[in-house]
Amino acid sequence: MRLEGVELRRIALPLVSPFRTSLGTQSERTALIVRAVSDEGEGWGECVADDEPTYSPEYLAGAADVIRGFLVPALAGLDLNPASAGHALRHLRGHPMAKSAVEMAVLDCWLRARRTSLADHLGGVRRSVRVGVSVGIMETLDALLETVDKHLTAGYARIKLKIEPGWDLGPVRAVRETFGAEVMLTVDANTAYAPGDARHLARLDAYGLTLIEQPFAPGDLHAHAALAARIDTPVCLDESITSAADAADAIRRGACSIINIKPGRVGGYLEARRIHDVAAAHGVPVWCGGMLETGLGRAGNLALASLPGFTLPGDISATERYYRQDITRPFVLDDGTMAVPADPGLGVDTEPAALEAVTTGSEWIPAVP
Repeated sequence: MRLEGVELRRIALPLVSPFRTSLGTQSERTALIVRAVSDEGEGWGECVADDEPTYSPEYLAGAADVIRGFLVPALAGLDLNPASAGHALRHLRGHPMAKSAVEMAVLDCWLRARRTSLADHLGGVRRSVRVGVSVGIMETLDALLETVDKHLTAGYARIKLKIEPGWDLGPVRAVRETFGAEVMLTVDANTAYAPGDARHLARLDAYGLTLIEQPFAPGDLHAHAALAARIDTPVCLDESITSAADAADAIRRGACSIINIKPGRVGGYLEARRIHDVAAAHGVPVWCGGMLETGLGRAGNLALASLPGFTLPGDISATERYYRQDITRPFVLDDGTMAVPADPGLGVDTEPAALEAVTTGSEWIPAVP
């Protein structure tokens, strides 16, 4: 398969409601949509980098520049397949979100031409997966409880609360006391705490959490290992894990007993599968995180979450949780689960009118070595 070129589209999707974490508040989701055109057809990808380098060092405009100036030229003239695309980009350091978007589009194109679904290619074993929902930081406890009640009524299998200093013990206690011990409840700090907060975080043990996610800075595995040894609540890593090698190191150091895998963060679905395999070999459960993806990324994440090691509900919520109008058909919740797309490639197509309505800019990049 030879790449002819790539179309980059910048889009802006309004969120149903603002989403606040310890890193900031979003009212719309901007993203790069990648359309790879080859001599065998076309495929779609999505870059999940934020506008600013807060969650990770990458940012959207920089990702577009890397795709335009380095990634597409590196693939020009090659006989592409899923493995060769990643190999061809290996000499370029960093930029996993940009690489993931290009790999995703190439993978979708290659699988469509071979009438194979992404789930089958990755080794998925489920036709549907349990999913949870992430609840942002709220202005009041009443607003939080109302939101959690809505999501539980909808049937979500797990509730994740975003936390930060000053918004942690009270919200967790309120949710647990209101909705009971049977609700699967987790918290996500997005690196908001310092190692000196370990004693405070240990107080979360009282609420029977399934996990606490990424309390400290990404590079501080020592602090995460110390916390894991101190508390009963399992420690889950997100931002710290950018590769299978990172996962093996964190597990070996005792820094986590659960891993959140986000394909964009780790450089694509193939590296995400390698992390899954490393974790499975060590008996460490994994789950699929979310980055406010469009239906393209949502479809890919469902395929990934169908692998056997994904035993915890992921952040792959229904379309209506975030968007009134997506760029693909909507994904819907069915008794706490969502169906894994079974059609070739990602298993979804963009809706041309919907895509055009949210496009803020586009460009064509020919594949010239």
